[in-house]
Amino acid sequence: MPAVTVDNPLTLPRVTAPAGAPARPVLAVTTAPSGFEGEGFPVRRAFAGIDYRHLDPFIMMDQMGEVDYAAGEPKGTPWHPHRGFETVTYLIDGSFIHQDSNGGGGTIKNGDTQWMTAGSGLLHIEAPPEALVMSGGLFHGLQLWVNLPAADKMMAPRYQDIRGGQVQLLTSPDGGALLRVIAGELDGHEGPGITHTPITMVHATLRPGAELTLPWREDFNGLAYVLAGRGTAGTDRRPVHTGQTAVFGAGGTITVRADESQDSNTPDLEVVLLGGRPIREPMAQYGPFVMNSQAELKQAFDDFQAGRLGTVPAAHA
Repeated sequence: MPAVTVDNPLTLPRVTAPAGAPARPVLAVTTAPSGFEGEGFPVRRAFAGIDYRHLDPFIMMDQMGEVDYAAGEPKGTPWHPHRGFETVTYLIDGSFIHQDSNGGGGTIKNGDTQWMTAGSGLLHIEAPPEALVMSGGLFHGLQLWVNLPAADKMMAPRYQDIRGGQVQLLTSPDGGALLRVIAGELDGHEGPGITHTPITMVHATLRPGAELTLPWREDFNGLAYVLAGRGTAGTDRRPVHTGQTAVFGAGGTITVRADESQDSNTPDLEVVLLGGRPIREPMAQYGPFVMNSQAELKQAFDDFQAGRLGTVPAAHA
């Protein structure tokens, strides 16, 4: 980890925080509980225990793995519905196949992202390819759910296939951090992901002892989730480690720092930085449906039961 990297980060554009911009304080650090999803693959629930007012427009995020499967062990999810939001699956190691009832789909691996706008509703499935099931191997990724505002909840579904080579690569002034901008904008540099709800999603790798201070839109919230390693968040250096989320308050910059010493199996600090403009609308959720009212949830469930969210392709029925 990670798959998308460069030999010399100093060849990349550098991100510099503006002088005098107010630093965002760390309001809380939470630890993700572990569980299982789909047919039984292990996850960490990154946002469990965080007040939704600090998450909006994000709904949830699961760290899938990191797990080294034996032959026959890799698992996925069965066909299931979604309505009213977007799912973002970022795969760091391994491979995953997506297919949906709207015709979207593909295989992602090693730094690729699939971005599915469920909108008015569809069915989809995510599963490891047969070759991975047969051989086993390393599997590690993230799935993020991004809410849609009421005006977009019933839009037509859309699928984006983002290859790892398309992400915007940046670095810190001293080259101690490698930044992968998957979606949104950072210091004038745009990621490839097209978003309906304005957000920024960055995967940063910090070498031991490196510090990273990024300009951050003041109308966005700020979250930092540690995929691997140990370090600190904020200018007051709140300790964080694998499976923890730092929740930032208001301000114009975000700071994270890698500890001088890391574990041998995680030589760097790997962190996902997220920010988005809060939607500030009522949210009603029932499993795979995220709407604005209980009546809309009932309609979503009724539409699913009646087959109005699509049907499983004949080859998979």
